[in-house]
Amino acid sequence: MAQQTRPTALNGPNNDYHLLPVTDRQMRYARAIAEKSALEIPVEAQRDRRLLSDWISAHKPRGTSQFDNYPTGKQVAFAERISRSKRRPIPSECFRDKKMMSRWIDHNK
Repeated sequence: MAQQTRPTALNGPNNDYHLLPVTDRQMRYARAIAEKSALEIPVEAQRDRRLLSDWISAHKPRGTSQFDNYPTGKQVAFAERISRSKRRPIPSECFRDKKMMSRWIDHNK
């Protein structure tokens, strides 16, 4: 299968084959954020999935839920694997604070 390349200003191959296009869902979410906060989405970010993801992360509203401080599912699963292998219980307060869970993981690896 031959790779299609477009010539650039220097007549070399264009190296943008690794760029993934923005998804519809991602663009809708970015537009909603931009509309609520009166911001504009940069043109480059509208073309590149990674750049748009970074823009969304920088501008999305910060949650104020009581669960924002809870550890992620991956963090809990990793801590439980460590707990089983080291035969050490995870303190219950670690399940309510992601920083405490992170410290417990770091000390028990």
